Parts: sequence; structure tokens; C-alpha cells
Amino acid sequence: MAVQRTAVNPWPWSVELGYNQGELVSGQTRTLYCSGQTAMSAEGKPEHADDMAGQLASSLDNLEAVLGEAGMTLADLVRLNVYTTDVDLLFQHYGVLASRLGAAGVAPSTTMLGVTRLAIPGLMVELEGTAVA
Repeated sequence: MAVQRTAVNPWPWSVELGYNQGELVSGQTRTLYCSGQTAMSAEGKPEHADDMAGQLASSLDNLEAVLGEAGMTLADLVRLNVYTTDVDLLFQHYGVLASRLGAAGVAPSTTMLGVTRLAIPGLMVELEGTAVA
């Protein structure tokens, strides 16, 4: 039995913002729970200091790398948690995230939280995802 995904949206406004209120997944599946991904190099060094767009793109690259290692892509993402130290600044660069998710044809259920800081000083955004294939 193939995986079937069904968007759950009792209200249309979230779809206009690029995410679903819920994702119902049925069928035979594999689930990947991804740790939060930040703008860290392959050597474990923070990148893109004071550059929200750069950190967001790098965090997405790292999330895609974890997904790829499990034989998945952004298209398999059903849940995305976004943690940021500056919600207003993140919204100014949200197109970086929205365009990549849109290109993958996915609108995962999403929560965005403003936090005091992330684990590594200087990091401004962290993406935590769940993928099902």
C-alpha cells in the first residue's frame, strides 16, 4: 500500500500562507524525526553571522541533507517547527523558506516560535522536521 497524504484545513487562510493545519498520513510508511538543523558547516562551525536569509538557506540545506541520507526529500516533510531569535527578521526573509517548500510541492504543518537564544551563540534560526515516505 502506497503512502497517502491528505491536507487537513478547516480554514483556508493557512494554505494562503503556505502551510496546512494538519497532514493525515496513511498507508505503509517510514517516518524520520529530524533534529533541529541550523546554519552549521559540515565541520560543525556556525555560518552566515548576522545574515538571516543565509542562515535560513543553510538550515534548509542541512535539513535536506538529513532527509537525503534517509532517501527522502523536502516533498516528504509533513511537520516543520521553526525556532528563531527574531520573528520579525525571519518574516522579512520567509520567502527563502516558502519558495523552497513550494518548489518541493509541500506545505507541511508548521509552528514558528520566538526563542531567547539557540544552542550556539549567533545562530538565529533552527528548523526541526518530521518526514513520512
